[in-house]
Amino acid sequence: MDSLIYSLNATMPIFFVIVVGYVLKRIGMLNDNFVEVANKFNFKVTLPLLLCTDIGATNIIKNFDGKYILFCAIVTSICFWSIWFFTKKFMKDSYMKGAFVQASFRGSAAILGIAFVQNIYGTAGMAPMMIIGAVPLYNIYSVIVLTFEGKNSTEGNANIKNAFINIIKNPIIIGILLGMLISLLSINFPPMIDKTLKSFSVMASPLALVTIGAGFQGRKALAKIKPTLVASCLKLELQAAIFLPIAVYLGFRDQKLVALIIMLGSPTTVSCYIMAKNMNNDGILTSSIIVMTTLLSAFTLTFFIFILRSFELII
Repeated sequence: MDSLIYSLNATMPIFFVIVVGYVLKRIGMLNDNFVEVANKFNFKVTLPLLLCTDIGATNIIKNFDGKYILFCAIVTSICFWSIWFFTKKFMKDSYMKGAFVQASFRGSAAILGIAFVQNIYGTAGMAPMMIIGAVPLYNIYSVIVLTFEGKNSTEGNANIKNAFINIIKNPIIIGILLGMLISLLSINFPPMIDKTLKSFSVMASPLALVTIGAGFQGRKALAKIKPTLVASCLKLELQAAIFLPIAVYLGFRDQKLVALIIMLGSPTTVSCYIMAKNMNNDGILTSSIIVMTTLLSAFTLTFFIFILRSFELII
């Protein structure tokens, strides 16, 4: 019961902020121009700074665990390439493919990972190692699939070139790399600069959630309920059901397992919507998957935590 209450406390406020954004748009306080500008602002400023400050505050050298980071990276890669392969094979609507793949494999690792582990163990523990192993790949793979499957995608070598360029200039990837550099060099900014950066970074999640709600189109989303449900099942259940037993077999326990639950079974991250919109992919499907996975994740996350606790694999 405690796990359910915690999961609800972690996920339902996210859903409520989305609802507030939806209501504000319907009563005319927000408009389409706000949504467009806020999405660009989030993509280019707040989300990169959030990841930069979070990773920069992590002592990578002290907490480094090569085996664990490699496992996170390999699992993330398997999930991405497998989902993209089957999506291309079975999904007929080409416009939805990129958004579907991104929203199906990419969870709220950075936003929820540290919070969950801190709540259970009182310290961030291995969550930053999971973030280092998964989050850079989340963004690189997202750029690749959104470039190849986007509305303005080209053919062959041109797509490869565009993907490479988009990876290099992607603000979120740049933010991650800068954060890793800050951590490795143990850079401590003066309080004036540090507080300025944090003031921008704390805006990232709430502003993204408000824009998701404001841009949410209920009737159009209902028309895409089937891919939304399939993506939600992949994101919240299937990946965790496959790879958590493997993680247990490899000897991962406690904080490492909790961080993996977040990596594999957390709701689709809000940055999926921002990247999909900014790279000419299906924002409606993305927002629909974010809303659905956020609603259901409190129960699915609780289920996995309960199972692992029952077998005394996490304490």
